[in-house]
Amino acid sequence: MQAPGPALLFPNPPLDSLNTTFTALALRSDLAVKFPREITPFAALLENTAAAVTDLHSLLEPSEPTFVVSFDPLATIPSIKVTGPYAVRQFEWPANAPLPPLSSDILIEPLAHAAEMVELTDIAFPGFFRVRTCEMGPYFGIRENGRLVAMCGERMNIRNFHEISGLCTHPDHRGRGYAAALLAHLLHHHRAAGLRSYLHVASNNPTAIALYERLGFLSRGEFPLYSVLRSA
Repeated sequence: MQAPGPALLFPNPPLDSLNTTFTALALRSDLAVKFPREITPFAALLENTAAAVTDLHSLLEPSEPTFVVSFDPLATIPSIKVTGPYAVRQFEWPANAPLPPLSSDILIEPLAHAAEMVELTDIAFPGFFRVRTCEMGPYFGIRENGRLVAMCGERMNIRNFHEISGLCTHPDHRGRGYAAALLAHLLHHHRAAGLRSYLHVASNNPTAIALYERLGFLSRGEFPLYSVLRSA
């Protein structure tokens, strides 16, 4: 693989996460490693070769999709369909930056029920949030009339850097400041615990990027992400 730009905190977040904070979750086969299917659809290759893709194939169930970072076109083998790359932007919250104020009129609560989180995230980004994703870190949400309408939490944590992820608001409840309130809540939560905050967003999502930049997140560059599907 070509060397990534020097600005990236983590050029391969799935690999770094699986080799540090989430080693206990890692499913490995020589040159490939992945998260369990029910946790999150991300994997990593130790080298960009057909042998490594073959090892990844052995970890995937039939018809199981996953995503892999590669700075060169990903190697392919029969029974593996590769699409992409898709550009992903990485942001961090500067260590000494003042935190955004917490909202005093929006009630944010801890979340514990995976089913309602999956239901909400499937509207925003189908397939990325799974029934056990909420085991990767704390999640917080906002309700209206008892229904979960916005949420945010953690995913690919890497040592003291914790990834803000799963940020979404139901389309019927947007424009009320929920996303900004949840981001502020997570930033305060991380700062109080002595953690650093970082996140990822698709580079073709200008609305989310504008929100992160307005709040004060610092862009650290981009990496290419490939979709990998085991067809048989």
